[in-house]
Amino acid sequence: MPYNNAPIEPPDEITGSSVLPLARVKKIIAMDEDVAQCSTTAAFAISIATEEFIRYLAEQSHNVVKSERKPRRNIAYKDIATAISRIDNLEFLSDTVPKTKTYRQFREEKAQEAAAKAASSTAAPVNGVNGESGSVSIEAMMKNQQQNGVNGANGSSNDMSGSPIAHRSVHSRNHSHPDPIRDIEMTD
Repeated sequence: MPYNNAPIEPPDEITGSSVLPLARVKKIIAMDEDVAQCSTTAAFAISIATEEFIRYLAEQSHNVVKSERKPRRNIAYKDIATAISRIDNLEFLSDTVPKTKTYRQFREEKAQEAAAKAASSTAAPVNGVNGESGSVSIEAMMKNQQQNGVNGANGSSNDMSGSPIAHRSVHSRNHSHPDPIRDIEMTD
């Protein structure tokens, strides 16, 4: 038996009722801070207008589905999002109903953002953790230690600056994973 794919036609006769529950429409209207009171006839008009809008959105989404290579019987979220992006009358909903992305697309965008962020951070010197000024990043401190001749393997130092050092925390380790937090040279 074939499926009934015909859209539901709007009623020709005026019944004086709405498919949407009027009490729920009134509650939604009452949530708006700008509206102090709303009459029953105004709520009914809003309910009928909402029905017509939903019908129009569903028809446009169905037209998008029919225009695909493999039309389907059901309308999905992606069909509504596609209809909103293609039809000028529905463009105001683009923030409310955004197009979905696959996880692969999302992951690639994040990787591109991270690469751009890394490129911008290497181009300009970073003064601190998370861009804070006045402090020095751990990586910069470790590079300075290596350049100044601090040897973390045996704890010796070739610091020729002559500055008084209040605390030196260089630990000797036998493993290959240095701890950048503990190997920071603290000076006053």
